[in-house]
Amino acid sequence: MVTSAHPLASLAGIRIQMQGGNAVDAAVATAAALNVVEPYMSGLGGDGYMHLYSATHQAHEIVDYMGKSPQNALLELFDTEEKHLKGPMTSIVPGACGGWLAALARFGTMDPLTVFMPAIEYAEQGVPLTVKNAEFFETEAPNLLGQPGSGQAYVRDGHSSQPGNIVVQADLARTYRLIAKDGVDAFYKGEIAERIVQYMAENGGFITHDDLMDFAVEWQDPIHIDYRGYRIYVPEPPCQAVQYLQLLNMMEAFDVAEMGHNSAATLHRFIESAKLATADRIAYTGGENPPTAGLISKEFAAERRQLITDRAQPTGGERYSGRRLPHEVMPGHPHHWMQAESTTHFEAIDAEGNAVAVTQSLGAVFGSGVVIPETGLAMNNFLRWMDLDPDSPNAIGPRKKMEMCMSPVQVWKDGALRFMVGTPGSYGILQTTPQMIMNVIDHDMNIQAAIEAPRLKTTSPGTIVDVETRISGDVLAQLTEMGHELNRLEDYSMLVGGGQGIQIDPESGAFMGGADPRRDGYAIGW
Repeated sequence: MVTSAHPLASLAGIRIQMQGGNAVDAAVATAAALNVVEPYMSGLGGDGYMHLYSATHQAHEIVDYMGKSPQNALLELFDTEEKHLKGPMTSIVPGACGGWLAALARFGTMDPLTVFMPAIEYAEQGVPLTVKNAEFFETEAPNLLGQPGSGQAYVRDGHSSQPGNIVVQADLARTYRLIAKDGVDAFYKGEIAERIVQYMAENGGFITHDDLMDFAVEWQDPIHIDYRGYRIYVPEPPCQAVQYLQLLNMMEAFDVAEMGHNSAATLHRFIESAKLATADRIAYTGGENPPTAGLISKEFAAERRQLITDRAQPTGGERYSGRRLPHEVMPGHPHHWMQAESTTHFEAIDAEGNAVAVTQSLGAVFGSGVVIPETGLAMNNFLRWMDLDPDSPNAIGPRKKMEMCMSPVQVWKDGALRFMVGTPGSYGILQTTPQMIMNVIDHDMNIQAAIEAPRLKTTSPGTIVDVETRISGDVLAQLTEMGHELNRLEDYSMLVGGGQGIQIDPESGAFMGGADPRRDGYAIGW
């Protein structure tokens, strides 16, 4: 089974499995296809995390392919907000190519050309735009046209393409063929590297040959907590998944099932727990040697939980700020509890039990807005997710590994995988993901229902909460009485993510795929 943010990408992964490939082969095929059918979200110019379980080796592995900031990325060079948002200065080293090929070499069974072939066919023959595709193209057309490069491939006659139009990406297809032929060196040392570096040098970007050649995939063990008998596995910091592990630890003390799904009592406690966990994540995950064990300890969660009252408390927001609001929730002291010891999301699983969950991104819609000429590479703008405040632990600097909200998760019980789930959505990922997890564990929903259910997030400064309006009007009124300032979204809003998931029946072993109607999500099984 494969579930992803686009039907053709899910189909690419299933095609590979039908040809005899395993879940890792399918995941890389899906990733490559998403680069073609959802080019504004992720691709070779981006970065991410792959969370895989090898049934053969009975081992969990995190493939961290987040590149570092370039060696010449100095904070003082970002003297305007505009330079921080889009353009060549905003790209970190792209890690996707290295990550995909490393996973394929270690755990895959197929050669890169076979795995890339669905993406190559889509790129060479062209794919029709969905309504969602066209909406994203419409948003980003001015930036694509405003940057030197070949972003015009996504724009017709100065206007964004319309639903149903065919988009051909011949340059990107050629890039995939070159990587399949010459391997990872083609990207980080060869022709593709030369084109990236030349573009950056001519247009004010930072990435050099040394930056590309220094890139290395990191293989890591996941961290975990236990939540109501389930084990939740996520990547370690600087991945920000520790935020929702801490949040789940705080929620575990409440009888969520008895309080009810999306009741005022449940949502109030969730919102206030999210604010506290956010403050702690901002304070610690971007720094050196973060106190991970303390952050995800049950004792620290119990201490922080005591600060939850029956009234909404103001939060400082989703990112570091030197300014404090009156009575703003402040970070705690996880060191006391130390012990020894953005985006698209997709998943694949095979008959042998190999399971892969991936979250990856360009940082924003079409990333930096830069498409490297003759390559089809849309470059990321992840430096936007580092801070301009020099006091921030996540401040821009040379060769730094940034903290990142992308956080694929696997959930196990009694030694068996029960479900995988993940989402795009910037810092909202860290609140959408635990809501989907709780929907399955606390409210006994299947994975599709857990993804579709209405949700909310609190990422803005103050007491603002973004809420989908399918939540009961009575519940929303009660939250308002508690002091929450509600920003009412649509019934189904992309602002609270676009989840994908796979659930395994513990009795029969059958797979159920879940895909989010908030985007073009689609699950396919075989």
